[in-house]
Amino acid sequence: MINTIIFDFGNIFLNLDLDGAVQKTLDVFKLKQVPEEMTAINGLYEQGLLSSEEFIEFYTNNFPNISEEKIIETWNFMLKDFPLHRLEFLKTLKDASKYKLILLSNTNQIHIDWVKNHIPFYEDFKNCFDAFYLSHEINLRKPNVAIFEFVVKKNNLKIENTLFIDDNPDNIETARKLGFHVWNLNPKKEDVVTLFKTKKHLFS
Repeated sequence: MINTIIFDFGNIFLNLDLDGAVQKTLDVFKLKQVPEEMTAINGLYEQGLLSSEEFIEFYTNNFPNISEEKIIETWNFMLKDFPLHRLEFLKTLKDASKYKLILLSNTNQIHIDWVKNHIPFYEDFKNCFDAFYLSHEINLRKPNVAIFEFVVKKNNLKIENTLFIDDNPDNIETARKLGFHVWNLNPKKEDVVTLFKTKKHLFS
């Protein structure tokens, strides 16, 4: 029986434009593809192993013709809207007090600053969870096994009673191998608010 639900943030609650963000990056930085070094720097930043200043400095050093403001605007391009009906769904879940609710997100300080400035109910959203983990704050990142082990240990979870919801197949694969129940949500076709319909076999 499921007694804990772990949610991703982006593309589960907050809509993202990942394809558009890649194209925006290529256009702004005049690239044909995203270099491995850039991908590595982005990953280090999401893991909190680089400060925002160091992250931006990497880009200003490598792309001196592009302003800091443009770099941040490009970095934030993927972030879109947070439909209110998803917050209402989450509040209903919290009020029911049937499940431990945990957020586990790969993110970074610049993105969270944007969210705080553009999503007026961010604190209400955050308060719906029993535990709230952002990758840059805990220095761990999905799909690494260590971040799942961290959450399990911190919350004394039984993996067989836990559902993990994420839009990224790599994250889902790690969770599945560890024994979690999983929902690889497709944000183009599915919405988290249908949880108890889509995964009804786990809750019946």
